Amino acid sequence: MAQPNEDRSEAETNATIAEQNDRFRTTWGADFTVPGQIMLTRGVADLSPAAKAIIMQRVQTFSEFSESNEPYGDHTFGAFEFEIAGNSYHIFWKINLYDKDYSMGSDDPADVGVTRRVLTILHASEY
Repeated sequence: MAQPNEDRSEAETNATIAEQNDRFRTTWGADFTVPGQIMLTRGVADLSPAAKAIIMQRVQTFSEFSESNEPYGDHTFGAFEFEIAGNSYHIFWKINLYDKDYSMGSDDPADVGVTRRVLTILHASEY
């Protein structure tokens, strides 16, 4: 198992993770230098194609990070609301950092060589 880089400060590590998370999220996983998967909960998967397109766009362009919703500054969580066809939705997205086998947390989340991301998108009520 790789050991975390002891020379990085927590702030530097979180900034590195934030940059990687942003690359993964904003490219919808198409930047293969940051490996991972995107998962939709059943409640989101069952929405209309138009609603899912709005969600995808809002997740990719999310930039409203603050101390209250991102205390570590690693860009692993976001929330937003939108309306379509008379329905209102409150959506959360969350990035979890796993080992290469997706079986447990990564030993060094800032190292893309040993870390896999899972971006999960869900209704707030499914949290």
